[in-house]
Amino acid sequence: MKLLDLKYKTLLFLFLIGLISCIVPNNIKHQEEIVTLSTKAISLDTAKTYVGWWVYGEGQHIFKDEQSLEEYDLIFPNENMEELVELYVSVCEMEYFPMECQMTGILSGSILSVQEFEILYIQGCGE
Repeated sequence: MKLLDLKYKTLLFLFLIGLISCIVPNNIKHQEEIVTLSTKAISLDTAKTYVGWWVYGEGQHIFKDEQSLEEYDLIFPNENMEELVELYVSVCEMEYFPMECQMTGILSGSILSVQEFEILYIQGCGE
């Protein structure tokens, strides 16, 4: 019987030690971490598609929406801007030549942040 009492007391002691080690002291403060998302983390599910004209000139990219006829400044967070200018100039052969495009991105005020784009038609070229 003494052996059973010793096992019982040992198990009870270990259980109490385990239980006490799980209790969190009251003086530990809980801190929340704020996580910010960059524009690259925005999924295409939240982006909308716009059709209109992309115009480049003197270092500025502008988009004129076909539906509302509003103009927006374009930013391309996922693109190399030098290569993008080369593409525009090679396709249009000059600055300020409108290129019909489908832009998928996030509109914020007067800025359209382009995630993807497709060239549909080059004004005046008939192609």
